[in-house]
Order: sequence, then structure tokens, then C-alpha cells
Amino acid sequence: MVSVLPRVERLSSRVIRVLGCNPGPMTLQGTNTYLVGTGPRRILIDTGEPAVPEYIGCLKQALTETSVSIQEILVTHWHHDHTGGIPDICKNIPSASEYCISKLPRNPHHEEVIGGKKQKYSYLKDGDVVKTEGATLRVLYTPGHTDDHMALHLIEENAIFSGDCILGEGTAVFEDLYDYMKSLEKLLAMKTDLIYPGHGPVVNEAQAKIQEYISHRNAREKQILNTLQENTGKSLTTKELVKIVYKDTPEHLHKAAEINLTHHLKKLEKEGKALCEDSPNLRWKSSL
Repeated sequence: MVSVLPRVERLSSRVIRVLGCNPGPMTLQGTNTYLVGTGPRRILIDTGEPAVPEYIGCLKQALTETSVSIQEILVTHWHHDHTGGIPDICKNIPSASEYCISKLPRNPHHEEVIGGKKQKYSYLKDGDVVKTEGATLRVLYTPGHTDDHMALHLIEENAIFSGDCILGEGTAVFEDLYDYMKSLEKLLAMKTDLIYPGHGPVVNEAQAKIQEYISHRNAREKQILNTLQENTGKSLTTKELVKIVYKDTPEHLHKAAEINLTHHLKKLEKEGKALCEDSPNLRWKSSL
């Protein structure tokens, strides 16, 4: 059972969370979007999904109650539950000049268009600094969940906006496990105090949470290797492996678990610890 989060909540003197109003098994309570700063113009981090009028209403409420406007928009990665609300914000919360909307480029780089319009992203790079009154955000390239994922270090609070690299509850999915583990190590080395995640409640014990994520992935890898070794001479499909390795995970999450499991297997294959057979469908066995 996930925690109940208010739709709009002031989390600190410079951070207000506005829930994306898009709850679901992968988004938990919904996407967290954040208004950051202490002045009359704030940075908005992430924008929720397209066509969610409740979110636009909550964002308007947060802006009105604090008598502030949006200075610019930063998105942590390309997924539609983080970028999807951009056109609705531009249409329903207009600015005197077009919003600057920034993210990291896709890798390999290709031009992205916002919501089918001609509007383009402004591209950031690792180490860039974005400022507003009362807040300094440093860009951290943290690929793994996606190839363009960034976290943002809020210098004044020694806090991280972690996007989907780290969640407030449960564990994250990823596209590339090798990159993802490197990103977790990078965040651990930051020695931050607080995490404002892309989904779920604020994480107060940042170091412990990041270490928990690293340990969880290492333990999962060990579990997969042990399962393959216990079935020496046999090869197993990912579905068969999920039923063994993720036996304590609710069945409706098995599809997402299978994606993570496949990434673990690909990493193990790269390291020469697992073998993939392609007949008649993909099956895996230990090569140790």
C-alpha cells in the first residue's frame, strides 16, 4: 500500500510538490512535479502526463496561493509521465514569453519535438547550473532508467531531485543496468541529505536509500545466478525465472519485473556468467 500524498504540499522553504494526478502501478501516487525557488518566479521540475486537467488545476492553485509564476521548465527524462504535461501548461498557464524547456539530449542524439508542436527543447549537459532566486540546481547525468536521465542537485539543501533513478517507495525500472548501477554510485558519492523523487514521498535518509537500491540490485543478481546454477543443464525462459526470482512480488508487477530481470541477464551475459539460447524462444542458463 503506497502512502497518501496531498495534491499540493510545501516540502521546504524552497520546494513545493504538485502531484501529477496520474496514479497507477508504475507511477505510484502519480508523478511528482516540483516548484523550486523562493522568489516570484520558480523553476518547474517535470510536468506529469498529457490531458490531465486535475493536474493543471493543482498547478494553477499552487502558483496562485504563493503568488508566483513559472520561470522555466526542466524535465528529468523523456518519459511521457514527465514531459506529457508541457503542452497543457503552455496552453493553460501562458507566460509573457515562450517557456524555456530544458532536458538532457537522447543518447544517441536525435532532435525531439514537444507535443507534436514546433517547440524544441533547450539541451543541458552534465555539470550545468540552473539558477532562480533562492535555488541553485546542478545537472547530474544519471543514465540507466533512460539514456537521457538527469538528477538535479539542489545546492542550498544538499538534496537531489532524483527523477525515476530513485523512487520514494519501491524500486525503479531501468533500460541499462550497467549504466544504472554507475548512476547510483555517482549519487551515493554526492553524500546528499535528502531526495525529492519522481514518484512517492520525500526520502529523508538519502544515503541509506541509495545504498539500499545498490544492495537490492546486487542481491537480485545473486538470486538470478543462484537460480540458474540450481538448474544446471536446464535452460529457463524469463517468464519461468520471474516466477522463481520474484515469487514474493505481486503478480500484476511481474511484467515490469521481467523487464528488469532481462536487463540483469544481459549484464550477466556480457560478464560471461550467463548464456542465452535462441531455440525455439529465448532461454537462459548459467555458463559458470
